[in-house]
Amino acid sequence: MPVIECDPETARERLETAGVAVDPGNTDHERWRATLESSTAVAYDGKVVVQGRDPQRLVGLLRDGGGRAHVYFDGACRGNPGPAAVGYVLVTGDGIAAEGGDRIGRATNNRAEYEALIRALEVARDFGFEEVVVRGDSQLVVRQVRGEWNTNDPDLRERRVRVRELLEGFGSWSIEHVPREINDRADELANEALDDGRG
Repeated sequence: MPVIECDPETARERLETAGVAVDPGNTDHERWRATLESSTAVAYDGKVVVQGRDPQRLVGLLRDGGGRAHVYFDGACRGNPGPAAVGYVLVTGDGIAAEGGDRIGRATNNRAEYEALIRALEVARDFGFEEVVVRGDSQLVVRQVRGEWNTNDPDLRERRVRVRELLEGFGSWSIEHVPREINDRADELANEALDDGRG
């Protein structure tokens, strides 16, 4: 359960700027509370406590941003199409800033790869990183995002547009293909999510 030492009013402003609804607290000690996806932030004097299954996006919105992150992403599915999941890891000079994995329903492997990249970039955006170095083991996604390969599938084309929109929100970015063993943690998180049946 992450605890962020901060001014609750500044934290409230960050959440509201990001479009997160902030509600009054449930007790005399709570200043306010806000829910995003499956997690809730509760503000007290001098701190905000984040609880829930996937707190990373709320934590990212509440922390001071800046700096560079290495972003790893991977999608997994059983069958093509079949039950699918995503995994991502954000790494800074201080270590892992965020990681997660979730089921996304039924999808092709390529769509799962795109969904993993979108999720990773949304988290990186919420953390306020200025620069992202993106790495994944899907040559198709990397080359399509770079514009080296065409995207004939309308579903994947739509996701590529979303990825490019997210990337343009950073001060600088790059994306490169890496061998699977370099991307093992994101792969592990996606497969754990499939095995756990989360999402």
